[in-house]
Amino acid sequence: MYRQATSGLFKGMNARVTLIAIIMVGAALVYGAFFTEHLSDVLDRVRGVVNPFLEWYYVLLVAFLLFFMIWLGVGRFKNVRLGGDNEQPEFTFFSWISMLFAAGTGVGILFWAVAQPILQFQENPFVADGMSPEAARVAMRLTYFHWGLNGWAIFSFVALVLAYFAYRRNLPLTVRSGLEPILGERTHGILGDLVDLLAVFGTVFGIATTLGLGVQQMNAGLDAVFGLSSSITLQLVITAVIMSVATLSVVSGVKRGVRLLSEANFWLSIAVVIFMLLFGPTQYLIALTIESAGDYLQHLLGMTFHTNATIADGWQSEWTVFFWGWWLAWSPFVGMFIARVSRGRTFREFVMGVLLVPTVITIIWIGLFGGTALYHELFGAGGIIQAVDNDVATALFATVAAMDLGMLGVGVSAVLVVLIATYLITSANAGTLVINTILAGGDPEPPTGHRILWGAVLGVLTAVLLLAGGLETLQSAVIMAALPFSVVIILMVVGLLKALHGERFAARTGSRTEAPREPWVDLDDAGIQATPVSPDERHLRH
Repeated sequence: MYRQATSGLFKGMNARVTLIAIIMVGAALVYGAFFTEHLSDVLDRVRGVVNPFLEWYYVLLVAFLLFFMIWLGVGRFKNVRLGGDNEQPEFTFFSWISMLFAAGTGVGILFWAVAQPILQFQENPFVADGMSPEAARVAMRLTYFHWGLNGWAIFSFVALVLAYFAYRRNLPLTVRSGLEPILGERTHGILGDLVDLLAVFGTVFGIATTLGLGVQQMNAGLDAVFGLSSSITLQLVITAVIMSVATLSVVSGVKRGVRLLSEANFWLSIAVVIFMLLFGPTQYLIALTIESAGDYLQHLLGMTFHTNATIADGWQSEWTVFFWGWWLAWSPFVGMFIARVSRGRTFREFVMGVLLVPTVITIIWIGLFGGTALYHELFGAGGIIQAVDNDVATALFATVAAMDLGMLGVGVSAVLVVLIATYLITSANAGTLVINTILAGGDPEPPTGHRILWGAVLGVLTAVLLLAGGLETLQSAVIMAALPFSVVIILMVVGLLKALHGERFAARTGSRTEAPREPWVDLDDAGIQATPVSPDERHLRH
């Protein structure tokens, strides 16, 4: 643990980091609450200035992380275990996947699974004619790109670094531990505090953005089911209810509350997916998902390095920069949560699980929901484009309405509202726990009082960002919050490589556990190295 206070208000916490974090976030709250329009204006201006830089910087960073994670999963370190050499995974594979997906992109994918394909279907820089069959195929490819391997490479990298240093090197489960090979003893000082502060700052705004999007979508669902019109007042009420439930449940910890809720979310998600497959245009959905997935894989390399250099529009900034910024800002939260539930897995198991399985699930989900929306626009009565243009948060429920299923459709919309609510609670619950774990110097069970405090902070910040202008302000806030933490991620790459130098001969069944000796090193009868012998001397002896 790092500098935990033994008494007072900050007992069990890193007092200095916690106090500075409260002041920083508190200042942002006050500024946003009393200067709402100015906050929105400032964020938009700053975003406009840094966007040209981010259009290639974020692209290059995320591309590197993708190839780096693949190398870790299949290269010479693939058998390194996140724990002792013979340690077994703490959770079953199903529980593990359920939790990392629920905390990772559950809320976001519910929001964008229909909205993004429809928006890209109308216009994107890679097709000449919008709203055509070709535009539909490209729209699916772009949506897979922003929710697939590249994004999960960010999450998986941060998670692997945190888990490695916590379970293999026995350091606290906190972000600064990933820089221990670089900073040494300074990890315990001001530099380490700064790293954790950047992680907290990015996490707070990343979670607030996610909650804001989810609350807007839940409002749209309540309108579809109960006729409750969309309004900022209702969104604030939803925020208060969600955060209250999440804060009350956060004391239950990972093994009970978060695990059980995540598994329930997963099963409910499977039920919804089966419903869409059976009651939607089944043959078209299967064909489109397979075809667009292949198209995504075929164009993955080109999309990964696309920087919008020759296209004079704002597409790269509005989409790729936003999503990479969102994933980067959210990576301390999701990374630490995934690390918390991944003890005992090898690098290969970890990379295959965290990189591939959520991507496959995401492709299926987007293929069915986004594909259904595109089918009704191409071959049906349409109406989804108009709904999305009026309010992007209504995309999912407009698609269900277009299926014209009567009361069955209303029932499915009600289930989706519940699903959104549970994903919001799970994300808020896990996010609050992660923030407090960082501030408590890696303690996985931080003080309950501080969990309640940060649950309230997240709720108020989400409300302020909603008041400040909705989606545009949320996007600008998360992109800005991600920029400083991206520097920490680069340093974590260096720290991990330095730490892995001693793992070049990691233990596995049937292979050596240490570096081979040189052929001219003689061993005595007990297997202990005797006096070193040069190659020339060894040749003369034989």
